[in-house]
Formats: sequence, C-alpha cells, structure tokens
Amino acid sequence: MFAVYAESFSVEDPMSGLVIGERPDPEVAPGWSRVAVRAASVNHHDLWTLRGIGITQDRLPMILGCDAAGLDDNGNPVLIYPVIADPSYEDESLDPERSLLSEVHQGTFADYVVVPSRNLLALPPSMTMAEAACLPTAWLTAYRMLAVRSGLRAGDTVLVQGAGGGVATAAIALARVMGMRVWTTSRDEAKRAAALELGAHEAFPAGARLPERVDAVMETVGAATWDHSLKSLKPGGRIVVSGATSGPNPPADLARVFFKQLSIVGSTMGTRRELEQLISLCDVSGVRPIIEEEFVMTEAATALQRIASGDVFGKFVLTRD
Repeated sequence: MFAVYAESFSVEDPMSGLVIGERPDPEVAPGWSRVAVRAASVNHHDLWTLRGIGITQDRLPMILGCDAAGLDDNGNPVLIYPVIADPSYEDESLDPERSLLSEVHQGTFADYVVVPSRNLLALPPSMTMAEAACLPTAWLTAYRMLAVRSGLRAGDTVLVQGAGGGVATAAIALARVMGMRVWTTSRDEAKRAAALELGAHEAFPAGARLPERVDAVMETVGAATWDHSLKSLKPGGRIVVSGATSGPNPPADLARVFFKQLSIVGSTMGTRRELEQLISLCDVSGVRPIIEEEFVMTEAATALQRIASGDVFGKFVLTRD
C-alpha cells in the first residue's frame, strides 16, 4: 500500500529520513479494525518522529501520522481516537504505557491504518473528513486544556500564547464558543489579524503588557513565552501546559508562583470520551478547525516542511482518494 514513513532519524535534517513509497498492507488482529484513510492531519509530532523523539530505532520503518478520518470495512465514516492504551484506564492519558499512533503502532499517512476497534468513533454528517481529521490530536488537546484542566468558566479571560499553531488556533476557537474572553499573542502581525478573525477578542504582540491580568494561560510555546505567561496571571491563576516547542526548561520563577499562589497544570491529549464531547460540541455549535491548506498525500514533504518553518495558521491536511 501507499505510505509516508520514517526510514531514519536526524535531529539536524529530519526530512532526510522521510520516504514516500510503499509498505506492506497491515494485518488486522482480533479486536482491531482496518480503516481506509481519506484524510489525515499533520502535526509537529510527525517532525518529532523524524528527529527520533518518542520512538526508538528498532521500530523503524514507521508510518507517520497520528490523526485520520476514513471508512471502516463496512463503509461507515469514522474518526480515529489515536491513543493506544489499556482499556481498563477510564482516563487513557494516565496509562503510563500509552502511546500515540506512529510511536509503537504504524500511523495514518497511508492507504490503510489498523487500530483497536474501540478507538473508532462515528463521524457526524455535518463534518467533512478533512475537518474531522484535525480533531483527535490538536483540537482534543486544546479541548482538554480548556474544558477539563483549566478551571475556566464562561466569562473568564484566557490568554492563548503563540497564535498560529494547531493547538493554539483550536484553543482560540473553542474558548470563544465556550463563552470566554479570549486574548492571544503572536510575533507575526498577520497571525494576530487571523486570530481576531478566528474569534479572539484581542491579539497582542508577543511579550506585550496586557490591559489586565487573566484567569488562565494556555501554554504550548514553552521557554520563549513562559515569563510572560507567569506575569500575565491574576493571583490564584493557572497556566495549563501541553507543549514546549521553544524549549522545556525556562526559569521557574518560584517566588512569583508561591507569592501569587499560581497553579501550573500539565495536560496531555484527552480521553476517548472527551473526543466524543468535542465532536458533539463542534456538531451543535458549528465551530470547525481552521484548515490552511489541503495536500494530496504524495505532497506530504511539502506540508511537513511548512510545519517545520512555522509557516502555518491552523492545520494542514493530507487527503487520499
């Protein structure tokens, strides 16, 4: 079958290990199901795989891709929940042995992918395959940050750092539809303008002094924005962290944390049940992922290079006829 996969790792030149070619058709184990992929979204995770982060050499070659929507063997439109975990965990994100597709099990940038049957969710008729394919990683991460981990309520003010990335754009759109006052930051004037169109109430240059402090910060950038995130919080406020693309070890500023009684909360992906809730929210509210561009899957290298350069606002989606 056709597939886009990592054949080797390179921290300096991750694209050097990318292969667009053929892989064997997957075998379907008992309790697992096969999905014919129609759309798959691109994530930073795919670049991390090419750099050898979160995966070991013995698992190569590894088909890339965490997210996909497609058709099961009965022709039903389905969305894939990408976390492979022990089903005894009610919250799959707490399983220490959990993995995402393309870490242990082959990913979604292919004609077919196989997953545990319980990981298939029905796709609502109101949503396209491309839109649905954006939900399981970036949008589910943002949904859990806001709805589960932040403690925010309608009317509260949230700051989303780094407008442009998949999780950040999802957080802006979802926070707005959840009734929050949404502020965001970006170094790029065009991205700030796009964030306002997406639903942010205000968009500020990176590091700018805000008109007032916020109830919570959604943090995916890490070292580059950490100091600003801490200083932007009200006393008793909360930072929800789900990523650190600019570096994982900024100064902690513990004096500010304890004196202002701030909370720093980690958040990773989300549960199957939370993905169901997210699908329902999108269905009833009409909010949809921002898809900057769709590529045919043979153009995966172009999409990945754009992600690596930071030249993106929203999501890139790979389609397969």
